[in-house]
Amino acid sequence: MNDRQAPVPVRDAGIVSRSLAAGVDLVVVLVLMSGSYLTIAFVMFAVDVRDFSFPTVPWIFTATGFFVASAAYLFVCWSVTDRSVGHAVLGLRVANSKGGRVRVHWLLVRAVFCTVFPFGLAWVALSPRRRSLQDIVLRTRVVYAE
Repeated sequence: MNDRQAPVPVRDAGIVSRSLAAGVDLVVVLVLMSGSYLTIAFVMFAVDVRDFSFPTVPWIFTATGFFVASAAYLFVCWSVTDRSVGHAVLGLRVANSKGGRVRVHWLLVRAVFCTVFPFGLAWVALSPRRRSLQDIVLRTRVVYAE
């Protein structure tokens, strides 16, 4: 018997798996942002109990914070494990065009691109190779983890 096994072909993830993973990631980012807000409110309460009121946050700060937090979250997750929490839950990972690891600087660009233009994911439904616009431009792919 031969102890060597043939390499398992890498399968690209489809629109349903990727959309569910994106939904999980959205929830994670919202929870992180809410936790940050509550932490700031708690510190303000601890500093001045008598004149405490929940801080008001301008919408532009919230929107900017959401984009920065989302891009940072995706970049850190993908850099460390090739997966975000949503990808881990659904058994996916980010890969280069050959199925290997993506270089860190491309992960940063991909995280920003995915955050600024999330509708690029919809192209997966139309693409015969199951690639989003981000994947096509950056030569990446999302595959089922081995």
